[in-house]
Amino acid sequence: MAAYIARRLLLGILIIVLATIMIFLIMRLLPGDPLMLYINQNEMGSLAPDQVEALRHKFGLDQSLPMQYVGWIGGIFRGNFGRSIFYNEPVGLLIRERLPVSMYLGGLAFVFSGVLGIAAGIICAVKRGTWIDNVVTLLANVGITVPSFWAGIILIYFLALQLGWLPVYGYTSPFKDFWMSARQVIMPVICLALFPIASVCRQTRSAMLEVVYQDYIRTAWSKGLPERLIILRHAIKNGLIPVITVMGLHMSVIVGGSVLIETVFNINGIGRLITQGVLQQDFQVVQACVLIIAAVIVMANLAVDISYGWFDPRIRYD
Repeated sequence: MAAYIARRLLLGILIIVLATIMIFLIMRLLPGDPLMLYINQNEMGSLAPDQVEALRHKFGLDQSLPMQYVGWIGGIFRGNFGRSIFYNEPVGLLIRERLPVSMYLGGLAFVFSGVLGIAAGIICAVKRGTWIDNVVTLLANVGITVPSFWAGIILIYFLALQLGWLPVYGYTSPFKDFWMSARQVIMPVICLALFPIASVCRQTRSAMLEVVYQDYIRTAWSKGLPERLIILRHAIKNGLIPVITVMGLHMSVIVGGSVLIETVFNINGIGRLITQGVLQQDFQVVQACVLIIAAVIVMANLAVDISYGWFDPRIRYD
């Protein structure tokens, strides 16, 4: 197990390094000069050439690309993510302010999609061919095809503007006002969890249909064991192995979807910070956010791989 985890960690580190190199180069291939955006934003007017060079030196833009990359990576190991050109603040401070928001929304969406998707898939498998199975399967197919941002706009129109049940946008910490926070996160969490719920439901249904017709399940039925006991103790554990893989992949879907959803609902999380960083060509902000997202996805996939051994004792990591 230790050797397997070590190999997976090394592979994850390699993936993170490749991701940082790609985003580092892509951001610098974009047209325009981020320093000019900084100057216009602060209404500094025309500057002398030596002042412009001083600003370039301040943000490290006067160095070659390899030196900029090495300097950025070296700063990360010291806990320094650089300084934002647009906000003129340490990137680490911006991330500390916004990362908890995205983690809260993403965590709720992940748990909600897992619980609801697995439960719906089990019900469809047990009630195969009934009207419940047909309705839930139809809804799952629709949920996979609906874009998350479009669903967000529709929810805003009906639940917020027409019915007035929920706030249109914004985010409030649950520690500050739990009731307001709960009302504000309902629509974003639904949008983030929509595709994962539908996908997990379909995968669970397929996996459970394969399991419930195996010999050991038929033996349990013939012994007269209760349906609930057969499903929960014998069928669900083997049926969840492919579902776990899908849920691990959905972590990237939820993280990537936060870029659109946080923009739609005007939530100041990591996703919206990336959007603003790309529009303003704020290199340091985008690079740091992509690094964190890549690390989260790699760790999620590692946790999924390790969990296989618990769900299926036949799996060995030797």
